[in-house]
Amino acid sequence: MSSPPGVHALVRRTHEDRVLRALREGGAMSRGEIAEVVGLSRSTMSEITGSLLHRGAIVVVSTDAGHRAGSGRPAERLALDPGSGQFMGVDFGHRRVHIVVADASHDILLSGSTPYENNTPWPTRIRRALTLIDQLSEEAGVHFGALQGIGIGVPGPYPIPPSARPRLAGDGPAQPSADGVDAAFIHRFGAPAIVDNNTRLAALAEAINGDHAVEDLLYVRLGDGVGGGLVVGGRLVTGSNGLAGEFGHVTVQPDGRQCRCGKTGCLETIASVPAILAACQAGGVAVSSLDDLQAAVDRSHPIVDQVLRGAAAAVGEVVGRAAMTLNPARIVIGGEITRVAPIIVQQAAATVAYELFPSGVARPPVRAAELGEDAGALGGLAALFHNSPLLAGYPEADAADRADSRHLSTEGMAHGRAY
Repeated sequence: MSSPPGVHALVRRTHEDRVLRALREGGAMSRGEIAEVVGLSRSTMSEITGSLLHRGAIVVVSTDAGHRAGSGRPAERLALDPGSGQFMGVDFGHRRVHIVVADASHDILLSGSTPYENNTPWPTRIRRALTLIDQLSEEAGVHFGALQGIGIGVPGPYPIPPSARPRLAGDGPAQPSADGVDAAFIHRFGAPAIVDNNTRLAALAEAINGDHAVEDLLYVRLGDGVGGGLVVGGRLVTGSNGLAGEFGHVTVQPDGRQCRCGKTGCLETIASVPAILAACQAGGVAVSSLDDLQAAVDRSHPIVDQVLRGAAAAVGEVVGRAAMTLNPARIVIGGEITRVAPIIVQQAAATVAYELFPSGVARPPVRAAELGEDAGALGGLAALFHNSPLLAGYPEADAADRADSRHLSTEGMAHGRAY
């Protein structure tokens, strides 16, 4: 009985992953040397390398013709094509889309963003993103003939099954998804796409960031709304309906203001940026932007300080209670407002310490996010690696595999390396 086309495509992609990984780790090699490393037959190796060469994932860098003994065909030495985009992370924020592209060595080839209005329809957002990708790739001379996957972040709750599983072009009709984002990218690039909440992807990026990677992290981001993400045992927790980590809609003031979700007194009505600005305005402080808020913080305005402490205490209350259940190794608070007003992280940490048991062991450190506004796009890359057939056993994979998947860091970004 024949296998479905999608199975053949996945097996082929697994073989390609193994070949690309061998070249990433070992440098230029002949087909025979690659075959010995990955354990593929010569016929399969010829087919896989032929496809990768045709699509531009690898290139011929030399042959042994100059020192070869005998009259046989010279052996070509193959290496990764430095201009081949292999992985793409996309973060559709409320007001801006961020793009990050990495090569097979996990080095960042492209990164950039473009703005749009908060009420911009999805077809326009997608066109903006694709236009940005075209511009960046043309400027840098990067191509996507061998693109292995696309990790896409979208705002708000996102239903995970079945969309979180990599889907290949040719697997059949696309399942319904948020505004057809994944289908648009699959159609354009012919590569597997996964879609998740962008804040949750940012949580994954923070969890594996740099030398302080942890497998258990609780993340909350304060922006136009309040979102969050949970990483448990090295994996994103999505929940049965994609609602895991939606801390913004936990009630903290039952008689408070009405939330856009329909309830009243949600954390988002207190700790989102619009809510904080509105509370300051109600107290007589003329602030309408984060720049205005920064100026008021710099002046140590007492009303602003009171509002910020109240919002931070509400954040600490919610994440502190969640930490009692999850026992994370770290709590991270993200969003540009944490840089404008560091008191938010300080007050939230104090509230968390109060909410938890009076034991030093039970209190995870509370820190401001280390990654910038492209954290969701970087998390999209991280999700691709965690969904790769190479990491099918994650997190039971060996320590070397886990270390290889955790090279995302601010220092690495400075050197153009994502993982």
